[in-house]
Amino acid sequence: MEYLERNYQLVKQRMIEQMENSIVLGRKLIDTELDTGFLNFIIKPIVKTFYDYWAQNDARNGTLKQINITLEAGKNLLLNGYSEEIFNEILDDAFPKYLDADQTTRQCSIHHKNYEKLKNVSKETFINYLKEVVKLLEIKAEVKDYGDLCREAFPSKDVAKQNLMKQLDFTDRGIKIVEKDPNILKIPVGKKIIVKALRKGFEQTKEEFTRALNDTYNDK
Repeated sequence: MEYLERNYQLVKQRMIEQMENSIVLGRKLIDTELDTGFLNFIIKPIVKTFYDYWAQNDARNGTLKQINITLEAGKNLLLNGYSEEIFNEILDDAFPKYLDADQTTRQCSIHHKNYEKLKNVSKETFINYLKEVVKLLEIKAEVKDYGDLCREAFPSKDVAKQNLMKQLDFTDRGIKIVEKDPNILKIPVGKKIIVKALRKGFEQTKEEFTRALNDTYNDK
């Protein structure tokens, strides 16, 4: 099944690119927020140090794990026959590992009243994410790059946009839970700054994903 390995590598490469872009964007947004507050010069070194350490260690390693977990789960689904029973079995095995690597939930207290809501959103996100990955992995047609793969998996721009908006909605719901009560975060200082950067990062990423979708479906 050469097509499966080809698709696996194309999707993985795109996911890693998106991860690296998000980390760079996050640092820029943190700097922007730190430059706007009168007393932020006091906590600036602490927040920057925290973010840089987190980005280089937890964020990168955790996200890479999530990428591998999702791709392996999708691959196993296709190799074992895509049925509801198999899907649920793979989900039960993969989701706890995915959650353990999730960067939003890892930075939040499991004892907070809203943690279960956040956990449920993470599960919905993973389920939708996994279904999307399977659609990409199962393409047998000849493709040269990720753009070709997307056009084969989602033949129309409208369908691709619906899927993108659905995935972004899950992310938005997760951020709103943190925005509602930043005390869910375990970090000692700079919670409001982190939350503002998280929101701005999401909005900019949403715009970037929309531009990428337009480019994918307008160049043919």
